[in-house]
Amino acid sequence: MNTRTLLTLLSCLTLPLTAQEARPKTAETFDVSGNKAVVYAAPKPAEGKPWLWYAPTLNGGVSIVGRKMYFEAFMKAGISVAGFDLGEVRGSPASSAKFTLFYDDMVKRGYSPKPILLGQSRGGMMTLAWAFRNPDKVRAWVGIYPVCNLASWPLKNSKPQTLADFAMTEPELVAKLSELNPIDNLKGLLANKVPMFAVHGDSDVVVPYDLNTKLLKERYEAGGGQISVKVIPGEGHKVGPSFFECQELVDFVLKHAL
Repeated sequence: MNTRTLLTLLSCLTLPLTAQEARPKTAETFDVSGNKAVVYAAPKPAEGKPWLWYAPTLNGGVSIVGRKMYFEAFMKAGISVAGFDLGEVRGSPASSAKFTLFYDDMVKRGYSPKPILLGQSRGGMMTLAWAFRNPDKVRAWVGIYPVCNLASWPLKNSKPQTLADFAMTEPELVAKLSELNPIDNLKGLLANKVPMFAVHGDSDVVVPYDLNTKLLKERYEAGGGQISVKVIPGEGHKVGPSFFECQELVDFVLKHAL
């Protein structure tokens, strides 16, 4: 038994029986073109086998499953949780194409052709970039202090990884920013009426609210889109109940997945 499995089993001992029954015993893993996919299958899938696609998935770990409130709620509702480890990508067309291979494999396995995407921090850029390129394949989009704007965090605090993902120099990327930046390419999501929800702190200095979630909200609403945002006053980029015990987030996922 490896360490991760042991820790999972030990954590389950502290849960009430109903929560234990709602948890899959282990994650299913499989390879897609040399990258690791991870699925926590709901023991009793809801009709249509809905699933939540979480990013970032790094080192094979889907960290949202460690957020007790969220994971238990999704499992009990019959919503599976999955992720695909591409490392530190930033939403380039090439990495989005690799995410599509994972999506195709999930659909072949019987999961819904319209997952709900949940991006945390830089995972917001990963999921939103894939979503704007595949708007007809998205049930809904959720963000936890998400990166939505390439001109914000990626080019300011994560420049080497961003340029590597896009295989461009900074001047080349800046010159094509309008066609590559999710925040500038919302028409397809608007046309497909993809609902959105995000929770973000107004004091976030890592992924500034004004340059990311607020800007997304303003532009999506201006286009007639449905987007709800919960702003957490005085809080920043942190792990805490405001972001990982958000009932509004759970309600949104259950409403649109089932």
